[in-house]
Order: sequence, then C-alpha cells, then structure tokens
Amino acid sequence: MNIGEAARMSGVSAKMIRYYEQVGLMQPTGRTAAGYRHYVAADIHRLHFIRRARDLGFSVIEIKELLSLWRDRSRQSAEVKRIAQTHIGELRQKIESLQQMANTLQTLIDCCSGDERPDCPILADLGKKAEAAAPVPVRTGAVTPLR
Repeated sequence: MNIGEAARMSGVSAKMIRYYEQVGLMQPTGRTAAGYRHYVAADIHRLHFIRRARDLGFSVIEIKELLSLWRDRSRQSAEVKRIAQTHIGELRQKIESLQQMANTLQTLIDCCSGDERPDCPILADLGKKAEAAAPVPVRTGAVTPLR
C-alpha cells in the first residue's frame, strides 16, 4: 500500500509517517518502480504502536526504546515498567506545573475588575520584571518543574 493508504489505515498523517522515518522510528520502506513508498501490514502495526505511544505523551527517544523492547522477545518487563514509571513522573510534574500556572492566572483574573477602566492587574503583572512578578514556571518548550 502507498503512504496515503498507510496513513488512512494507521490514523497517522503521511507527513508524520515521513517524519517518523526521518527520526528513525520507522525503517525506510521499500519503493515501487515509480519511486513511491510501499508499506506492508507490519508497518501499519508499528505505526499504531507509535501513535499510541505518542498519544500517551512518550518522547521520540522513549518510543525508540519502547520499540526496541517491543521487538526483543527476550526483554524483561522491568525495563518497560521503568520507562513508563519515569514518564508518569514527568507527566505528574507537568500537571503540577500547569496547575500552578492556572492558579497564578486565576489570581490575576480575580484581581481584575474587567470594567471600562484601563487599569488591569493582568497586564501589570505581565509587564513586571521576572523577579517581581507572581511566580510562574519557566517554560523551555517542555513544562519544567519550578525552581
């Protein structure tokens, strides 16, 4: 099947399939005489695995590890469990950080009268220097724990 059919069957877009090949989650597939990618049932199964892992928030690196363990029939489940436990710890930290951001924003919203006056504590707080503003976690692409 071609990439469009693989995308439809797996629920993963053609663009993401190409990305997964680029980052090494998918092995380069065979090509037809016309140069089109050709996928088989095992590729669709692998795409389902990757999609489910991404839905659970695993990183590309973690998915590579999980795929390696998935293929290794002599693996120990303890290693898989360790990866999942580490990941859930990271998810809980992100949840805590997001909750702190929501609480800070809610406090600012509660302080704003939301009327016709130009005074706005939300904008005032956003305009403060970092050390004077309400504590909000530092964001670097991924949510990180507070310092």
